Amino acid sequence: MTVRAVFFDVGETLIDEERYWRAVAEAAGLGPHVVWAALGVTIARNEEHWELWRHLGMERPSGAWESVVYSTDDLYPDALECLERLRAAGLLVGVAGNQTAALEAWARSSELPVDVVTGSASLGVRKPDREFFERLVDLVGAPASEVAYVGDRADNDAGPALAAGLVSVHLRRGPWGMLQPTPAGAIAIESLAELPGALASVA
Repeated sequence: MTVRAVFFDVGETLIDEERYWRAVAEAAGLGPHVVWAALGVTIARNEEHWELWRHLGMERPSGAWESVVYSTDDLYPDALECLERLRAAGLLVGVAGNQTAALEAWARSSELPVDVVTGSASLGVRKPDREFFERLVDLVGAPASEVAYVGDRADNDAGPALAAGLVSVHLRRGPWGMLQPTPAGAIAIESLAELPGALASVA
């Protein structure tokens, strides 16, 4: 078996979200440490990140928060080189996360070295729903066992991708990646520099 395609989650996989969450906190009129503390509660309870507003006793902000997007300056240092190496090796490379339409538009306009940009806004389904991963497999037109998914979250990324039959890679960085254990059967890596070798060893 050979991996023919690999899809990446975005936040804390390709993107360091520290600046993003600072901007979200500012848009909500809060200190970043308050937002990070509430995020910690959502991680501990295996909740979606937007539940942080409930923990803070606030309505989920709209408008200003949803307009916050990433910058190419937010890319982790290992992200672009990894994407380029995989494409040079002949793999189809895609970006697919639980993202707003604004964040998907950012990914498309950033000229990342990828073949496909999609996500929950375009697919109409969110992780950890199995259909999200099945739609990615359909885009490739290959068996699920030849499609890899790389993400930092065990609950949203590694576990559901594994259950859908994909090659699952758990990137152990960022708050979710560091706090959630790697599911049995998933490949654990500490940086994207390890990914090409990890995928080459899949058999």
